[in-house]
Amino acid sequence: MSQRARRAHAAAAPLHFISGESAMKPTDKQRNVIDIGTLSISRRSMIRGTVAGITAGVLAIPASAEAQFRTPSGSLQIDAGAFDDTHKLKPLPYKAAALKGLSARLIESHWSNNYGGSVRALNATNKRLVAALADHDLPAFTYNDLKREHLMRTGSVVLHELYFDNMGGDGTAPADARCLIASSFGDFDRWESEYRRIAAGLGGGSGWVVFGYNRHFRALENYWMADHMHSPATTVPLLVMDMYEHSYQMDYGAATARYIDAFFANINWDRVMARIEAIR
Repeated sequence: MSQRARRAHAAAAPLHFISGESAMKPTDKQRNVIDIGTLSISRRSMIRGTVAGITAGVLAIPASAEAQFRTPSGSLQIDAGAFDDTHKLKPLPYKAAALKGLSARLIESHWSNNYGGSVRALNATNKRLVAALADHDLPAFTYNDLKREHLMRTGSVVLHELYFDNMGGDGTAPADARCLIASSFGDFDRWESEYRRIAAGLGGGSGWVVFGYNRHFRALENYWMADHMHSPATTVPLLVMDMYEHSYQMDYGAATARYIDAFFANINWDRVMARIEAIR
């Protein structure tokens, strides 16, 4: 399907946003369904033991296996086992020198040292978790030190991959993206103003700015994140911006406003819209 056709399809099938009290009152049909991401399981199916069967299958697969579990209403795809220590760096979708206002030296260092360091640390942490879990004399609080590292490194890997992937464009938001964002923010400029303000407030420190779709509230929102570990519940990231100093200091020093401008000039809105289409 061509890009124009996909955008026409997106315009014809808009996301629905619900606010206020009505968003908190499920219908009778909704009360009898538990939604886990893309997996919907009815309470009747749970009583029959469907969930128990799925859980047993998930726990039984080896770390290297790829499996897809069928359910009455869809599928849950498992591409990696718990404690996977084989994560690899995802290549940049563009040449490091291709971005406007962000040097190849900065991008290459960010990708290989900061993102790459988290990939390597996640693998090492998962190896240690396997050994720690088998040590029945290890105190639970010591085990949780590793789980904290696991949480932090997981967040860093995922957020960095989203960040690099949503750059490489010309920064021009298409009409369908502007209309969709305006449906939640009133107008596109209001959304951009808030996103930039959050980023500016993180300047000189650390954190992320995430524009996402909150499945619980069925709303598009901008979120402030202080680190890799604390993200808004049930929210699908659509546009991610790294505000740790390593993402701009090499090119701009403390001039975060110039980095924010450069980021906006490189947004790949096709990627953002593809993420939106994936959650319809």
